[in-house]
Amino acid sequence: MPQDETGRGPDLSDLDSFAGVDELGAQGYEDDDDTDPELDARDTAFDAGGGSRGGIGGIGQLGDNLATGPVPDMITAEDAELHELDDQGVPEAYGHPDGPEARRELMAVEAELNQRWPETKIEPSLTRISALVQLLGEPNRGYPVLHVAGTNGKGSTARMIDSLLTRMGLRVGRYTSPHLQLVTERIALDGRPISAARYAELWHDLAPYVAMVDGAAADGVAMSKFEILTGMAFAAFADAPVEAAVIEAGLGGAWDATNVADADVAVITPIGLDHIEYLGPDILGAAKEKAGIIKPGSVAVIAEQDPEVQKVLLDRAVEVDAAVARAGSEFGVLEREIAVGGQMLKLQGLGGVYDEVFLPLHGAHQAANAALALAAVEAFFGAGKDKQLVVEAVREAFAEVENPGRLERVRAAPTVLLDAAHNPHGARALAATVAEEFAFRRLVGVVGVMAEKDARGILDALEPVLSDVVVTRNSSPRSMPLEELNELAISIFGEDRVVAETDLETAVETAIALVETSDDPEEPLAGGGVLVTGSVVTAGEARTLFGKEPS
Repeated sequence: MPQDETGRGPDLSDLDSFAGVDELGAQGYEDDDDTDPELDARDTAFDAGGGSRGGIGGIGQLGDNLATGPVPDMITAEDAELHELDDQGVPEAYGHPDGPEARRELMAVEAELNQRWPETKIEPSLTRISALVQLLGEPNRGYPVLHVAGTNGKGSTARMIDSLLTRMGLRVGRYTSPHLQLVTERIALDGRPISAARYAELWHDLAPYVAMVDGAAADGVAMSKFEILTGMAFAAFADAPVEAAVIEAGLGGAWDATNVADADVAVITPIGLDHIEYLGPDILGAAKEKAGIIKPGSVAVIAEQDPEVQKVLLDRAVEVDAAVARAGSEFGVLEREIAVGGQMLKLQGLGGVYDEVFLPLHGAHQAANAALALAAVEAFFGAGKDKQLVVEAVREAFAEVENPGRLERVRAAPTVLLDAAHNPHGARALAATVAEEFAFRRLVGVVGVMAEKDARGILDALEPVLSDVVVTRNSSPRSMPLEELNELAISIFGEDRVVAETDLETAVETAIALVETSDDPEEPLAGGGVLVTGSVVTAGEARTLFGKEPS
């Protein structure tokens, strides 16, 4: 744990002693840290809703304060008479696993964990996480693992794999990062985030073992927050117990803490340039790092890649004698038709053709993710030419997929969409989907980007589909300064199409006002939309503003 100049560690009972804010209001880095803002961002814990100030357009405001999160649902007996001023009933029972006391305990745990290295300050070694899981009895080996790495589409693919495995009758654990609203989203059982109480319990169970690893560190480097969260996930899945775990790599692959799991199926989503401060500016170097999740005897299921990237991945598969399934060869999207609320797909799987598959997500990239997820699950079950998954079960699984923060509709009239695109590759996919599948009369963007990201690349990709853009900041201290983002936007959109607002809530209100007004009295006001994007944190805080629960 970091110490001050006197040799004393920070007072964990005094939140003012923290030097900044991270996921639940505590310091997760120092000013000179090399961190990734997407993963080292403030966890809003529902405080983005602004407490009791009232929500956007009078809807969806969540959260009273940082400690407790949203006001708990009020319950009452069916036969109880309610006073007209007391028609909410009574607060839910004391001790609820996601109630106010559990949220306060969650905040205390996060304050403690945030004193450690943030999860993206990398000391490339598996020594610490290996030591922890050994002390825990190797919970990472208690169930088969499907490991997902890549640049874009990891979270979406992981959720689809989870849905498919669950529909096939398995109990599934899912570990993903970063989260949109609350850190508990990262560890999911049965398709839902663990409770605040369970998160705190996991940390308290692991804390003595973490202390042992810290004390034995020859290099003096204590466990990072991400390493600890990974250990918590492995332990949660072993305790459940699960019959399969879907694990998303944090950064890279070979040196990622999740790689202490030897996956039965290694899933590689499209690889591009991102996190260059950690993985370097060379896409082949990034590909080699991500290829590290392919283990001896596993099956590598690979999305369509640039040819040179594909070669790196195939070389790794040959090196460790892993079987390979490639998009465009062994599996892929045969047909895709835009449908109300999503798309209808015909997929070529490893075991045959799956037709009439409805996916309630938008975009060709999500169709490709669906084909990748299907092939991964087929590989997990050993499907092949003579062994196909039950087609109806596959249809049901995809129809039930939920993917918050990915072109998610949170309001109608005007339509408000959220998307967590945070790099140019993701922004290009987002823009292509909007152009192909939506017909807005006017679409106004609300964009908040992290300082270390390629904001120009993101804005360039979005410009063709946006009528205007409102630039803003999210609550993260790593959010790009408003003046800098505003200047970039003006250079791309022109001054007449850019508005700057200091906070996200005001920015969304401004965007809604823009689409609901017109200088032309003959122009209809219907058909306008707002797109909130640019960062995982921006999308997560917007979800909170519109009353969406973590999922």
